[in-house]
Amino acid sequence: MLGNRVVLLLLLLPWTAQGRAVSEDSSPAWARGQQLSQQLCMLAWSAHLPMGHVDLPREEGGDETTDDVPRIQCEDGCDPQGLRDNSQSCLQRIHRGLVFYEKLLGSDIFTGEPSLFPDGPVDQLHASILGLRELLQPKGHHWEAEQTPSPIPSQPWQRLLLRLKILRSLQAFVAVAARVFAHGAATLSP
Repeated sequence: MLGNRVVLLLLLLPWTAQGRAVSEDSSPAWARGQQLSQQLCMLAWSAHLPMGHVDLPREEGGDETTDDVPRIQCEDGCDPQGLRDNSQSCLQRIHRGLVFYEKLLGSDIFTGEPSLFPDGPVDQLHASILGLRELLQPKGHHWEAEQTPSPIPSQPWQRLLLRLKILRSLQAFVAVAARVFAHGAATLSP
C-alpha cells in the first residue's frame, strides 16, 4: 500500500518542478492545468463505488445539502471573454471548489470504508485534486483561508447516499473546470 502511494507521489513530481499555474505575473500554465483537469475529470467519472445501480432523486433548490456545493457560475468570469480579461476570478473559484472537494474526500464520509482505502479511486481522486489545487495556488497567497466550510460529521447510515451525491457533484464541477482549462490552453497560452 505504501509503495503504491509513493509511486503516485513520484508521478506527480514533474508538475511541482514546473512551478505554479498562477505565477507572479498572473499568467496561468493553461496547458498543465488542462492536462491535470482532464485527468481529474476522467478519475471522477470512473470512480464507481462498489454497489449496484442507484438512482438519486433529482434535487430541488431548497435542499440544504446543495447550498454549500461550489458551482462555477456566469459571474465567476469563466466564460471566454472573462478569461481573456482577467482569469483570476475564475481560477480562484476553481481553486475554492477543489479545496472543498479535497476536504470532503478526506472526511468521515469517505474514510473508514475498506473498499475506499489507499490506491482506490477515491485516493486517486484526492491526489489528483491536490495536484491541480496546488498548481493553482499563487505563491504567497492563501485562497483556502476564504470561507471553505469543513464537512459536518455524518452518520454511518448517511454515508452511501452522501458519497454518491458528492461524486456526482464533483463530476459536474470538474467537467466545467476541464472546459475552462481546455479553452485557456487553446486560446490564451503564449
